Parts: sequence; C-alpha cells; structure tokens
Amino acid sequence: MSHRSPACTPMTSRAPHDDAALEALARRRVGARMGWLVHALVYLLVNAALATVSLSTGRHWAIFPALGWGLGLLLHGLGVWLSLGGGGVHQRLLNQERARLSASRDPW
Repeated sequence: MSHRSPACTPMTSRAPHDDAALEALARRRVGARMGWLVHALVYLLVNAALATVSLSTGRHWAIFPALGWGLGLLLHGLGVWLSLGGGGVHQRLLNQERARLSASRDPW
C-alpha cells in the first residue's frame, strides 16, 4: 500500500476539506465585495439627502462630509477590489511568488 504525502497529491484531485476551504474563501470574498457595495449605496443615499438639505438652506456644506466619507469609501474599495479579487493585485503577486519559488526549488 502506497501512502502519498499531500505535497505529492495531484492538483486535480481535491479532498472534501479542500472544497470546503474553497467555499469558505469564496463566501468571504463575496461578503467583502457585497459589504463594499452596501457601503457605496449608503454613501450615495445619505449624501444625496445631505445635499438636498444643504441646497434647501442655501449653504453648500454637504461637500465636506461627501469628500471625507468618499475618501473612506475609496480606501475600502481599494482594499476589497485590489486585494481580494481573483484577478487582483494580491492574487497576481501570489501567483508570481509561487512561480518563483517553484522555479528555484531544488529538485533533489
């Protein structure tokens, strides 16, 4: 009976725990993206209401909360869309590093 270590297991056959890990990762990434989309929707609705109040009073103060919150929304979006995306910067760098490590691995 031959026992194969996980490092020697072919990539095409995944154990059930691998499928569960992929499912958990997919759910986490989708949750992060949905969180950003909800954040963006709330930003639009609240700032539209603030702009309406600001314009009705004749004073144009609503730009200040919109800019401040907009910066937070931008940073949140960068964190979500660049680092979590399957084709994002994080994934590309991870793939490059894996390739570098595989190429430099000692075959013995």
